[in-house]
Amino acid sequence: MRWKSTAAIFCLLAAGCTHERTGSVDRHFADFQSREPKGNTVYVCHAYGCSKQTRLRFRDEDVAAISQLMEKTRIADTPNEERRAVAYAIGWMERRVGDAIGTKADRPGMDFMASGDPTQQDCVDEATNTTSYLLVLAHNKLLRHHTVGTPFAKENLTRGISGWPHWTAVIRENINGQKWAVDSWIFANGENPAVVETEKWYISSLDELPPSTR
Repeated sequence: MRWKSTAAIFCLLAAGCTHERTGSVDRHFADFQSREPKGNTVYVCHAYGCSKQTRLRFRDEDVAAISQLMEKTRIADTPNEERRAVAYAIGWMERRVGDAIGTKADRPGMDFMASGDPTQQDCVDEATNTTSYLLVLAHNKLLRHHTVGTPFAKENLTRGISGWPHWTAVIRENINGQKWAVDSWIFANGENPAVVETEKWYISSLDELPPSTR
């Protein structure tokens, strides 16, 4: 992959590492040759590794529904409640996209036999799409306490498949800079993603990934 550097190669040799990036979020899209969202238009990655990309525009009525859902979900104007609202919004957006392009059949987790299947998404697809959806929320001023961050990955190859490299989308809390993983890959299409501090996300293996945010 294009993001590998000398440091990344060292991490691979060391077997366990975090591929955390600095800089703007557009680097992730460039690395995986995926298209960035434009306003309310996203280019949905699927079939694994963003090998397929399908254009979808969130309509004005979609944005209104998302806004209403977020306001209904948060019970206070706090960063914690905004993260809950973001989880519900991402779940809603996944269902909307899944119905439109056929990814509603996406199964949770990783299926190595599903590479190339346009109904399925791996963690690269999910991290990229969730980032696109977060950017749509930001574009519509629906994020008050967070900024969209650059996706990153962790791995622990000493654990074999359970320590496989895993990507996640990220939001950054404005007041203190805390980064939060927003991970949709763990669950079936349309489930709320997990939202957890990046340092607590995927510590050792896939078995330790957190539950969805409710």
